[in-house]
Amino acid sequence: MILVIINVIFFLAFVAFAYVNVNDKDSWLWVSIYMVAAICCGMAAFKKFYPVIYLIAIAFYLVYAVVLFFAKDGVRDWMMKYNKESLVQSMQATKPYIEKTREFFGLLIISAALAINYFAAVERIW
Repeated sequence: MILVIINVIFFLAFVAFAYVNVNDKDSWLWVSIYMVAAICCGMAAFKKFYPVIYLIAIAFYLVYAVVLFFAKDGVRDWMMKYNKESLVQSMQATKPYIEKTREFFGLLIISAALAINYFAAVERIW
């Protein structure tokens, strides 16, 4: 029952994140990323599992996270060059590293949610 609740929470969160990204310049990418995760979590809440899709999505998300980590003004620059300044001081991405770093952590959250569903599916703990 707890996994159903977790998946409903992830579903609602990812739909909300997709909605927030609708007006971005790269909305086609981020709305797709969040909606794939939302659909996977929504299906898992109804005990419909697609482990192969989870693995493909996780692989894509983690590769893209690595790209964002090493990108100019990415996560590595945020940690080393900008001394880990606050990412949440405002909703506007006023500094060059904020958007890429937030996107990086979003990809990690999505990957974790899908990994939970993958392991739940292969272990059949439902």
